[in-house]
Amino acid sequence: MFKLVFVCHGNICRSPMAEAIMKALVKEKGLDKDFLIESRATSREEIIGGMGNPVHPDARAELARCGIPCPNHRATQLLKTDLSKFDLIVGMDRVNLLNIARIFGVENSPKVRKLLDFTESGGDVADPWYTDRFDIAYQEIRRGCEALLCAITEGRI
Repeated sequence: MFKLVFVCHGNICRSPMAEAIMKALVKEKGLDKDFLIESRATSREEIIGGMGNPVHPDARAELARCGIPCPNHRATQLLKTDLSKFDLIVGMDRVNLLNIARIFGVENSPKVRKLLDFTESGGDVADPWYTDRFDIAYQEIRRGCEALLCAITEGRI
């Protein structure tokens, strides 16, 4: 089983979108039993009183518009123990990677990658919390997840 976690700042926009998209992609290919897919935050901003906030309504709406289910999800923080739990930790942008390294206490782990680095163009997935472009975030995340799934199934990871 391949264990994969997507990470963004608050775990209410990009990383839960990536989790939902990747789960849909592996289900389409009949590989859902071969994967454990989750998502986490690098901050505690969306975790109040021990209870994580739900997926941002606009992220949920964009997923629904594209036919991707987004079951009950609550923001969860990335923990140091997640480095050994997951085969691959995928951040959405450069700052996420810096914060992941801080949490793990390890720089440049081969297990930590940026989502769009699996595509030909590379780059960061812009945070729709600030851009208000959940449609563009969806498109970028979808493209990244498709490339990532291809890399995994072809044994390049």
